[in-house]
Amino acid sequence: MSNLNSKNAVSNSPINAPDVRFLLLPLPEFSMLPFGGFLDKLRFSADEEDYSQQQYCAWQIVGLEPCHLLSSSGVSVEIKTTIEDIELADYDYLVVFGGRSARSCQQLPKQYQDLLRLAAAKGVTLVSIDNACFLFAAAGLLNNHSVAVHWRHVQEFRTAFPRIDIGTEQLFCIDGKRISCAGGSAAIDLAVELLARHCGRIKALKGLADMLVDEAREQRHQLKSLDANIQINNTARRHVGRAISLMRQLLASSETVDELANRLAISRRQLDRQFKDCYGQTAREYWAEMRLQHVYWRVVNSDHSLQYLADEVGIQDVSYLCKVFRKRFGNSPNSLRKPIALAID
Repeated sequence: MSNLNSKNAVSNSPINAPDVRFLLLPLPEFSMLPFGGFLDKLRFSADEEDYSQQQYCAWQIVGLEPCHLLSSSGVSVEIKTTIEDIELADYDYLVVFGGRSARSCQQLPKQYQDLLRLAAAKGVTLVSIDNACFLFAAAGLLNNHSVAVHWRHVQEFRTAFPRIDIGTEQLFCIDGKRISCAGGSAAIDLAVELLARHCGRIKALKGLADMLVDEAREQRHQLKSLDANIQINNTARRHVGRAISLMRQLLASSETVDELANRLAISRRQLDRQFKDCYGQTAREYWAEMRLQHVYWRVVNSDHSLQYLADEVGIQDVSYLCKVFRKRFGNSPNSLRKPIALAID
């Protein structure tokens, strides 16, 4: 991408400017759910009716070059407008939608980092959605900022960028000119929050019912970890739900279930009994299964070494990980990766 700061860049500011303007930049293999959710929330809030007229808020989908950009689901979005066609300073937010792989977001062409730095220099607020936070961090744009990371990628992010503060258990994090969102349907909640700040709460909430969304969630909303049909009392439900949230946060930790129970101010026996009532297994068995499921997902969806993945779930011995993995899933980790050749570091 040449001449990002071109004097010939075309400004498309309307005569009656909207309250807030967004640039939407999907990365290669972006996820459709947060992209579509964020965009549709803008559309519903854009005018008084449902005509998608960009009256109160405006948006522009952009890329480095014109193309049909493929999403992780195989559906493509046509990119007609490039960064050189617009004036960055005309926009309030640059919203970047992450790709399927965290590592791929770090290894994108240098032009992406150049674009982010230029937008920041022009005063545009940078918004990372899902794995785009890895691109932001690699560009040095999250230094001295907190970031919301999808729970599945917390350990990977912490390993890659140990000095950046992670806001655990947050749907999104607004930290000055840096905003981050864990992804998924949380992108809708973030869109509501940003629209409310510029257009008012009434316009921001417009259309949620049409999207079949019950309510807008706050940034520290606790995800419901339990099936509503599980018949346990509210106290037990709260304990088990909080325990599961902690297990996700402490996936790589050596912390024991006894220590987990202490955090919840209940006994280990009580915690195990509540887990058995919910899932038919002890808290330790549930946590072990969570770790194995995480490794399985990462084996299939990343090319990191097995040692790297073992570290993510607090297992020191890779041979032991392979043993329990094969026992649980009937295949070795490497057999699931073929034809990808993966060496154990």
